[in-house]
Amino acid sequence: MKTTDMPSRAALAGLRVLDCATFVAGPYCATFFAEFGAEVIKIELPKVGDPTRKFGTPTSCGDSLVWLSEGRNKKSLTIDLRKPEGAELLKKLVIESDVLIENFQPGTFESWGLSWDELKKYNPKLIMVRISAYGQTGPMSPQPGFGRIANAFGGISYLSGYPDRPPVSPGSATLADYLSGMYAVMGAFVALKAREHTQEGQVVDVALYESIFRILDELAPAYHFSGFVRERMGAGAVNVVPHSHYPTKDGKWVAIACTGDKIFARLAKIMGCPEFSEDGKWGTLEQREKDRIAVDAYVTAWSSQSNRDQLLSLCFEGQVPCGPINSIAEIFEDPQFIARKNIAYIEEKRISDDQIIAVANVVPKLSATPGKINWLGPKLGQDSDEILSNLLKLSPLEITALRDKDVI
Repeated sequence: MKTTDMPSRAALAGLRVLDCATFVAGPYCATFFAEFGAEVIKIELPKVGDPTRKFGTPTSCGDSLVWLSEGRNKKSLTIDLRKPEGAELLKKLVIESDVLIENFQPGTFESWGLSWDELKKYNPKLIMVRISAYGQTGPMSPQPGFGRIANAFGGISYLSGYPDRPPVSPGSATLADYLSGMYAVMGAFVALKAREHTQEGQVVDVALYESIFRILDELAPAYHFSGFVRERMGAGAVNVVPHSHYPTKDGKWVAIACTGDKIFARLAKIMGCPEFSEDGKWGTLEQREKDRIAVDAYVTAWSSQSNRDQLLSLCFEGQVPCGPINSIAEIFEDPQFIARKNIAYIEEKRISDDQIIAVANVVPKLSATPGKINWLGPKLGQDSDEILSNLLKLSPLEITALRDKDVI
């Protein structure tokens, strides 16, 4: 395992999190806790498990690469929450836990007798994180949805693509899932901080679409203020130009971002047309915006004359924000990614004794109490007996009886 040594006590040591969620959004929230030292118990349906175990690239251990990456640092406990005995087990676990995360359709937990009002009877200090497509309230609340639907409903899909073509996926259909997982983490930490003062828990309610809507910069105020409806602009950006993707001589692409007149002046200088900046025809943002097509065409003609590495060097020397549009293959070779250890290489003996799996490393980096990947996604139910016997003090006979009833 190629990871840095952890301090004697991890930042979140002592916290216990119940990950009752499935797929990406809720589990990603729980993964963050696990990376920084919380004990995360992943609760899965017996014999089936989280759908991400079968989602994505399969491996010989029976679990996919998605599961191995996103199930990191978690313990796996199988419980059928649909059965009364399973619901009772969860209530007992709630007594011993700080945070519970679920992302089922609203009403599902209630149908199992696991509502917030019920769970807080067992632990008034519990933080219950609830992630769903449309949130716990509103006319759309009961409806199902995934990241792709949230991207569409939240407004980012409408902006993705070119004006004369249909909307496209904004990078990844799971964008809303990961964003919502991050907002859920923030909400959980705020609730934990509030608990220090109130000694009471609360519900953190995150809607997938709200996470998308929140990142759309001035889209809402601009519409309310002037009625402006932003349309698809391809690689371009509203309000600034040149601020797009540009081709290079060797068939690759770079991103250039000129967010102000001073940066454009630097770009004009390295393009060999300093007269276009300052008092020139494109010296102000307003001038460039009015002549957007011509500005982008000029930068395109200039960028196409150099190989990508040459162009990057010119921009770096000229202090013009510019970056390569990397494929994943290029990311693995990039010196910045290597220096920052953005890729972690973790042993996975369930595949073979010498199998190494590369996964995205922990974010953010903390100087004193950094996060760490201790292990990848566990085998389904591998920690069930340990948790039930050590934490809930069930006897071997009780555990066997629950297993015979398919509760665990």
